[in-house]
Amino acid sequence: MAKKNSPPMWVSQNFLTSAKTIWRIIRKTSITTSDHIVEIGPGKGHITSALTQASKKVSAIEIDKALYDKLLYKYEAINNLKLYNQDFLKWNLPAGGQYKVFANIPFSHTTSIIMKLTSANNPPSEAWLVVEKGAAKRFMGIPRENARSLFLKPQFDMRVIYHFAREDFHPMPGVDVVLLHIKMKAPHDIPHPQWRRYQNFITNATKNNGTGLMHLFSKKQWTRARKLAGINDQHSAEILYIQWLCLFRCYCNYTNQ
Repeated sequence: MAKKNSPPMWVSQNFLTSAKTIWRIIRKTSITTSDHIVEIGPGKGHITSALTQASKKVSAIEIDKALYDKLLYKYEAINNLKLYNQDFLKWNLPAGGQYKVFANIPFSHTTSIIMKLTSANNPPSEAWLVVEKGAAKRFMGIPRENARSLFLKPQFDMRVIYHFAREDFHPMPGVDVVLLHIKMKAPHDIPHPQWRRYQNFITNATKNNGTGLMHLFSKKQWTRARKLAGINDQHSAEILYIQWLCLFRCYCNYTNQ
C-alpha cells in the first residue's frame, strides 16, 4: 500500500496576515533600509512584502515547493528579494557581513532554529522571532536559569518586545505568542579563550537538577564562592545569571580543571 503524502510544514503554522499588525511589530525593531534581512519560512509572503519595503535586501527561505513557486510569481518584480526553496536548518547562513533575522517560525522548530542562529560562525547581529511565550521564557531563563539560557546569555541579550493577541493569527494558536528579540553582545561576557571551559562548567553544574554545582568546588571553595556571588540558597535553580558568572570566575581562580 502506498504511503500517504505528509502534509506540508506550513499546514501547522499560524500566519500573520494583517498588514497593520506586521508593520506595528517591524516598527519595534531596528531594521533600516541599509539592512540585509533573512526571513525564515515566508509562507504566503505577508511579512515578506513589508520586509522588502523596510530593508535593503531580503533573503527568504521557504521549504514548501508550492508556496515557493507562488512567492516567485507574486514577487517576480521585486528586485531586493532573493527566494530559496530549502530547509532553513540546512541552508547556509551568510558567511560574512552583517545581517539580521525576522521570522514567524513554526513553533515546533523553535529550539533548532535558535540554536542554529546563535551557534553560527557569523550569527545575526539581531533577530526577531515570533515564538510561543513559554519557549521565549525558557530561553530567557524565566522563572529560573537553565543550561540553555546560560549557554546563550554570555553572547546574546534576549527580551520579549511584543505580546500578540491570539486573534492576530490564522489559524488562531492555542498558546500565547510573543516577539522575541535576540541581540548579540559586544563584547561577550565570557572571553573566547574561556568559552569551552564555561560550557563544560555549566554542563557539569546543571547536572542532576543542579546538584552538580557543589561538586565542582571543595567545601571551602564553595563557601567562599557563594559569599562572593551573594548566594544564600545553595540550590543552583535559584541562582541569577550574574551570580553564575561570578561562580564561573571563582571556579577558574580556585581550580585547575
